[in-house]
Amino acid sequence: MPNHPAQFTIGRLAKAADVNIDTVRFYERQGLLQPAPRTAGGYRLYGAADAQRLQFIRRAKTLGFSLEDIAELLRLTEDGHDRGKVKAIAQKRVADLESRIRELEKMRSVLAHHAGHCSGHGEVSGCPIIQALLDEPAA
Repeated sequence: MPNHPAQFTIGRLAKAADVNIDTVRFYERQGLLQPAPRTAGGYRLYGAADAQRLQFIRRAKTLGFSLEDIAELLRLTEDGHDRGKVKAIAQKRVADLESRIRELEKMRSVLAHHAGHCSGHGEVSGCPIIQALLDEPAA
């Protein structure tokens, strides 16, 4: 029996990467996945490399990389570039995460402060949480 490369319909590809079919189509429109060749019946057929690429994209999205960063990371893997560019993209993402963490910690602190001053009983009028939302400018 000849050894054929694995072929996936769009549904099987999506399932293998744990995404939905619309996500696969979206990544194709964004140029992250190459459009798949179609059978005579019009079905898209993807190979094992497409499944691996889709899993890479999904994992990168899970880490919060932007589509632009993902496209650049994919380009770097295909063109055999130096790791320095990959590291720079990752370091930028780490810095973005650290900034976001600081923002979230500040929001948690402010909200915990106001929640701590609310008795949780009585009418909403005069509630320190509501009052803070009315009085404090948005950060």
